[in-house]
Amino acid sequence: MIEAAKLVKEFRDKERRTVRAVDGISFRCNAGRIYGLLGANGAGKTTVLRMLATILQPTGGTARIAGFDVVREAPKVRANIGFLSTATALYGRLTAQEMVEYFGRLHGLDDDTLRSRTQAIFKRLDMEYFSNRRCDDLSTGMKQRVSFARTLIHDPPVMIFDEPTVGLDVTVSRTIINFIRECRDQGKAVLFSTHVMSEAEKLCDTVGIIHAGRLMAEGCLPQLRDVYKLHDLEDIFLRVVTP
Repeated sequence: MIEAAKLVKEFRDKERRTVRAVDGISFRCNAGRIYGLLGANGAGKTTVLRMLATILQPTGGTARIAGFDVVREAPKVRANIGFLSTATALYGRLTAQEMVEYFGRLHGLDDDTLRSRTQAIFKRLDMEYFSNRRCDDLSTGMKQRVSFARTLIHDPPVMIFDEPTVGLDVTVSRTIINFIRECRDQGKAVLFSTHVMSEAEKLCDTVGIIHAGRLMAEGCLPQLRDVYKLHDLEDIFLRVVTP
């Protein structure tokens, strides 16, 4: 389960003024559900996800992942999440398989478990044909699948995806989207950020619309349609974020 309560994150700008990037956000995502955080670039989505993944510490508020506090119990949080970001880097001199196995060992997987999980994930994500190629030699879509496999290798109960299909072609995007859906079907709690409305419509059980660091609206798609008397999610989004 993912639970955020009045999360705040402040930064200093170049003039040393305080900028509140996330302003009191609260939401909850239970096991077997996908929560979509929907917002334009700069809305605060990535900052929220990085706080939940323990990369950033909140300025205020609290959050718990799988029952663990993101500040006081950060190592336990990291053991229970898979975090995929557009900024995720790969070690270019390792092969795809070496990269995934490396992270499996970091998570303490034994050799037999690591071998079976790597084989299963590579088959599911259609990675077998480039498993022995170095990461530096892979296409953008291949690299994203390696990042995805690295995120999943320890079978965490909570998955956090920060715009995972950015820059990918339709075929690879569909593979990623289908696999995210399977994560939910396996009982994982999934937090998924995007600014692509069609992805949110396809994937999300609950949508939270974030703007200027604030959660402006939340609900399943039928609820949002009923409240705003609009059918298209893009129209609903614009209604929510436009003054």
